[in-house]
Amino acid sequence: MTQHEVDGATVAADPGPVGPLLASRLTPAPLPEPVLVRPRLLRRLDEGVAGALTLVTAPAGWGKTTLLGSWARSVEPTPAWVSVEAGDPGARLWAYLTAALHPHAPAGDPARPDRLELLAAALAARDRPVLLVLDDVHRVADPAALTGLEFLLRHAGGRLRVVAGARTDPPAGLHRLRLAGELTTVGPAELAFTDDEVADLLVAHGVLLPAAAVPRLRARTGGWAAGLRLAALAARDRPDPVRWLEQFGGDEPDVAGYLRAEVLDPLDAAARDALRRSTVADAVSADLVDALTGRSDAGRALTALAAAGGFVDRDDSRPPWYRCHPLLADLLRAELGELTDEERRDLHRRAADWYAGHARPAEALRHALAAGRWDAAAELLVTGWPDLVPYDREGAGGPVPAAPPEAAVRRDPELALAAAAERAHAGDADAAAAQLRRAAGHARSLPVPRRDRFRRLAVALEVTLARLAGDHDEVRRAAARLLATRTPEGSADDPRTGAADDADVRAAAGAALGLVALSAGDLRGAAAEFDAALAAARAAGRARTELLCASRSALLHAALGELRAAERAAGEALAMPPGQGWSCRTDCAYAHLALAVVALHRDRPDDAEAHLALAGPTADEPAAAALAALYRATLLRDRGDPAAGRRLLAAARDALAPPTTADGPAPAADRSAPAPADGRSGSVLVVDRSGPAWVAGRSASASAVGRSASAPAGRGGGAGELAAWLLAAEADLRSAHGDADAARELLAGAPGRPDGPAGAAAVALARVELRAGDPAAAARALPRWDGLDAAAWPLPVRLDAGLLDAALAARAGEARRAGRTLERVLELAADEGFRRPFTRAEPGVRDLLAAHLDSGTAHWPTVSDLVRAAQEPPARPGPAPGPAPDRALDEPLTERELTILRYLQSILSNVEIAAELSLSVNTVKTHVRNIYRKLDATRRREAVRRARELRLI
Repeated sequence: MTQHEVDGATVAADPGPVGPLLASRLTPAPLPEPVLVRPRLLRRLDEGVAGALTLVTAPAGWGKTTLLGSWARSVEPTPAWVSVEAGDPGARLWAYLTAALHPHAPAGDPARPDRLELLAAALAARDRPVLLVLDDVHRVADPAALTGLEFLLRHAGGRLRVVAGARTDPPAGLHRLRLAGELTTVGPAELAFTDDEVADLLVAHGVLLPAAAVPRLRARTGGWAAGLRLAALAARDRPDPVRWLEQFGGDEPDVAGYLRAEVLDPLDAAARDALRRSTVADAVSADLVDALTGRSDAGRALTALAAAGGFVDRDDSRPPWYRCHPLLADLLRAELGELTDEERRDLHRRAADWYAGHARPAEALRHALAAGRWDAAAELLVTGWPDLVPYDREGAGGPVPAAPPEAAVRRDPELALAAAAERAHAGDADAAAAQLRRAAGHARSLPVPRRDRFRRLAVALEVTLARLAGDHDEVRRAAARLLATRTPEGSADDPRTGAADDADVRAAAGAALGLVALSAGDLRGAAAEFDAALAAARAAGRARTELLCASRSALLHAALGELRAAERAAGEALAMPPGQGWSCRTDCAYAHLALAVVALHRDRPDDAEAHLALAGPTADEPAAAALAALYRATLLRDRGDPAAGRRLLAAARDALAPPTTADGPAPAADRSAPAPADGRSGSVLVVDRSGPAWVAGRSASASAVGRSASAPAGRGGGAGELAAWLLAAEADLRSAHGDADAARELLAGAPGRPDGPAGAAAVALARVELRAGDPAAAARALPRWDGLDAAAWPLPVRLDAGLLDAALAARAGEARRAGRTLERVLELAADEGFRRPFTRAEPGVRDLLAAHLDSGTAHWPTVSDLVRAAQEPPARPGPAPGPAPDRALDEPLTERELTILRYLQSILSNVEIAAELSLSVNTVKTHVRNIYRKLDATRRREAVRRARELRLI
């Protein structure tokens, strides 16, 4: 083979049968303009090449080739590059590999599968690894070629690092590398654009979009790179790009054409039909798809599509549920419009029957209405109304069903209530209120027992509408009206006249009151309401309400320090069948957040991190998001990043702040549904108890519809209590970093109450003074933690206060009082299994625990374990006195290694560190490996932690 000139216009031809080689396939393709650099993904690939294989997998249009090309241009030395084309036989692929690896391959020997040992030996003999990028590996049709590549990776002595792009997962042989820890994968979830990247892309295309609209565009496109670029290109030519992007969907001609060509056309007819029919619902399981298609194997098509990722997502439940990409769902729903009316009604009927048979009444109701099955819809409301209460916005997608005809509503007013319940579940409060008034207009002629039952259903809807409007006071009033309803016995032949179980009413009203209390920051009040509602839901057999109450109760008990109750409730919530699938992700997230709190208090940070990763859906509800921020900030502090923790806490406090007007905080009346026309308090539809007449009021404000039930409104003062917890935590972080003045200033704004939040703030102030070297001021600030006033404090606050009291007593030379105080703290902590207050306590607590072992304790095994586990906090900022910090190392770090070690504390990648220091990336990587070896670490975080322990940084 003659000389290869990859950068030239031609490449030497192979004299064999493979023909000439194209230079364009041996260099990265030009990047699309405008070029958007995505540092987080470049860092991901930079980290991945520490192993043998990095695989970037996603369907068409997710930016694989662009990412690989951008990365290949950013590293030194430049990687070898091969673009695979469809139909490449093994011989031609290896000819290109030979050309790409030419400087490193043995002279005169083409790298064919039967001569791989020579190439593997040549690579293994190199001083530095060779980087090879293979784009579109899914096009390799010859299994032997992939087998040969695996052979090279296994026998090149770690001197070949491959970064590959593909639309599908690699064959099983390459997955053996995963078991060896040599395989890194980057999938659609990581390739998806973040909000910041979407904003950068729009700016690069000259499209200016309000900040609030960016997350909506990202959600509409699913972060799909091709969809975002198509949207940006089209928007810049529109007179009103903001409005156009708000309406951007999968039916846009360019998007539809791309999706048909790249996603739908390769599917066989049966798979495409299954995918199209699945979009009648927001998310589907394999069983549901089989029911929709009438086949027994339709679910397999979704399984295959989900395996590729990107356009069909699969959750982690058992059995799994699938959801189409938003733009693909738009296109497929448009294709559903090509069916006849009877075919569409039959599809909705199948869906309604499946959901009804699987305890999913809300979805069953929507599809029953869409199918025109009026009797079934009314029956679903009457028999399952507590399970139709919307507690989140999941499962509310899909087309809006047509309103029931007037004749059907006249005959059965509950049908209009069913339509109102369906619209309320979808978050459309105006339409729900209109249907509620329509139902009321036909209720006068109902017999008394049935009318009383109708009243109960109507008032339950009023509770829901008040929650949708964020009007806490009206929720409380409507819940009281609901609790006051009674349904006398009637004809046994009509379930509408049968006496409803009062447990249903207690469960629904209690759940609503618990959500209001949680949103207002009244954690103990919310816990009491949820516990009572949980018992009622179990008595009534209402699994959906039970799941809501169990998951929220778990979090509240965890926040209050009742860890065993929290652990039990969270386990029960996650074990409930409704927790499987997409419809209850928020509830399951609450349970995981509760388990994260339990793990944190028991000093199991890895478990806490794992559960927090599953708690993301709680971020839409401010009170839960504030609690999550509180515990995430704690973990950030443990990882040595208190600044990030402070930012997180400050953002959470801002999110809890009530809405404001130009004159200050908005009054509650301005943030709730408007008063009804009859002037009665807050009710959208109020029963005139003097007779059968119904009075129609005005509907909830459309502007309030989008707010969740937990949005701050109503009194708003309770949220200040939760904000005080965040304030105390932020002050603690500042004082731990040596900024006592800023901590005192923060705590000066904390509410001065004798309950939990004030207790947390007071304890934080005492800790600030102790860290500032003023134990007398700390003693004055520390409130009594064992008195009656402290009984309402969360247990973690009481434990912190007790330990501070013991530490202050020990400093004052009162050893006996310190020992007695410590014993009481241990007694309080024992039942719930608290460890963190001891293991992460102030300096001196470890010595206090050790002395307590000698003086005698009823908790000797626990104290002994705590002494071993307890650690002193990191040193305060400033120079470290004493001898050289690296004397504990067998081999001291060099000056260059110390410099790079300081950069490892940051978020900079190896590429960025190299640019900062004007070094090559490989030089930086060599120094990093030496740092890991000398510090006995295997990853960056561990090296930084070890360096801080040794006061190297």
